[in-house]
Amino acid sequence: MAASSAPTPTVFDARRHLTGLLRTALTSVAPGQGLTEIILERPKQASHGDFASNLAMQLARELKTNPRQIAERLVRELPPSPYVTKAEIAGAGFINFTLTPAARTAVVGAVLAAGKNFGHGPAKNGRAARRLQVEFVSANPTGPLHVGHGRGAAYGASLASLLAFAGFEVTREYYVNDAGRQMDILAVSAWLRYLELFGEPVPFPPNAYQGGYVIEMAEQIKQAHGDRYVHPAEAVLACLPQTEDDELRLDGLILAGKDLLGEDWAYVHSHVLNEQLTDCRADLEEFGVHFDVWFSERSLYDTGMVARAVAALEKSGHIYTQDGAKWFQSTAFGDEKDRVVQRDNGIYTYFASDIAYHLNKFERGFDKVIDVWGADHHGYIPRVKGALAASGADTERLDVTLVQFVSLFRDGHKVSMSTRSGEYVTLRQLRAEVGNDACRFFYMLRKCDQALDFDLDLAKSQSNDNPVYYVQYAHARICSVLAQWEGDAAALAAVDLTPLQHEREYALCARLAEFPELIQQAARDYAPHALAFYLKDLAGDFHSWYNAERVLVDDSATREARLALALATRQVLQNGLSLLGVSQPVSM
Repeated sequence: MAASSAPTPTVFDARRHLTGLLRTALTSVAPGQGLTEIILERPKQASHGDFASNLAMQLARELKTNPRQIAERLVRELPPSPYVTKAEIAGAGFINFTLTPAARTAVVGAVLAAGKNFGHGPAKNGRAARRLQVEFVSANPTGPLHVGHGRGAAYGASLASLLAFAGFEVTREYYVNDAGRQMDILAVSAWLRYLELFGEPVPFPPNAYQGGYVIEMAEQIKQAHGDRYVHPAEAVLACLPQTEDDELRLDGLILAGKDLLGEDWAYVHSHVLNEQLTDCRADLEEFGVHFDVWFSERSLYDTGMVARAVAALEKSGHIYTQDGAKWFQSTAFGDEKDRVVQRDNGIYTYFASDIAYHLNKFERGFDKVIDVWGADHHGYIPRVKGALAASGADTERLDVTLVQFVSLFRDGHKVSMSTRSGEYVTLRQLRAEVGNDACRFFYMLRKCDQALDFDLDLAKSQSNDNPVYYVQYAHARICSVLAQWEGDAAALAAVDLTPLQHEREYALCARLAEFPELIQQAARDYAPHALAFYLKDLAGDFHSWYNAERVLVDDSATREARLALALATRQVLQNGLSLLGVSQPVSM
């Protein structure tokens, strides 16, 4: 297939162009197979060309013909193209296409013309929903965020940014669990520590919140209100049930606090809630994680949404009463057992408020709701989806992604993390040790549903073995070259790219051209980790080229073409790193 002179299309046109060529050939070779999907992939080896298609093998069974013979017929029927130098048959019947040099390097101009919008596009190819909500972190405001919450934060924030860049309208939401037993436990924990400060110690429950932050909140209450909330330890102990059950004793302490404090209980409760929520917000903001909506669980009760959701399920026959409690028949929807939505004392369960919350999400008009949960919530998925189905909601509008646990390693040894003792490693401590950039990037080095081993020593190292350093160093190198050049970077968008003729340059161009495809695929799969992998590969291609070829050569045409390629690489690095919440240093 001979190339003829013509304006060079962008590389994306080239992909569509090749699809069109194959579609034309298909109408001649197999007229009845017009709906066959035409797949074009980039070969792993550069010697195999720029794109490869397995169309002949797709047709082999239907046509009852050897795929190589089908490939030969397809190649013969390909229309002439000014952008393709050759189409060759390889292996069992692959068709490998090699583009002209101008078509291969056209992506450089496309990147420089689009700038920070390169790769941005309307959502397409599979996820037609336009308005998306990503709800993530949503940790109970009962203590500092830990490294596990950090992974959920990094994943959710990167996913939301990726979806927005892919063309969706995205709302980032944090569900604040400001109602229910866990907040009561935090409040009574702080109150018991407060009593200790006044010499009225009550045996501290092992299942209460143990961290030093609880003592700090008790001291804050003391400084603000003195002994206003002090009651004799004997009065507290007199309220407790005679039982060895830790949970029943803890519930007894909560009831004692409410009875003895009366209206003042609300102050203690609101103080600890506000302190922890403020700390959580600040921690996340410092981590570069921002939310559009902080949704209060209590608002679901105050507006009657929880009661209405349960009443609707009861009216439709999906609720039954047993031992005074109301149960949702979740086994009818694939759950392992039925679930309580309202206890015999009239108090609604967390499950009931979760049903109301998800119904509220749908009422707000989101086309797709994406929940990011910890891996330990896996069993919660069928019961929530079952309740939504029973409520008449479209469960296809809800996707749940699970984030696996994180293990920290230092000097090759696993770092102990204990949540019960309150001595767990916090996100703030991790950020202080390795920095935000390493945190955000390292959290993305595994699929979210895979356990992550976080190497603290590697994250702090300034070496090519450290992936975030390796990628950022590529960006800094390009900045250094441009600074040495001291020319007009804007003028590089119009330079002649003909001097780009080496295989490493073509490989770097091909990698740049993958970026828009990568964005769409990663958005479809909810897979921001794919972007981290891509950036590592892009940095590797750049370093390989930079180490082999001088950029600031004497020949002006070659120099400007290489500077344009370097500048396009920097732009894509910036676009990708910004989506992951990682900075782009100009020097290192």
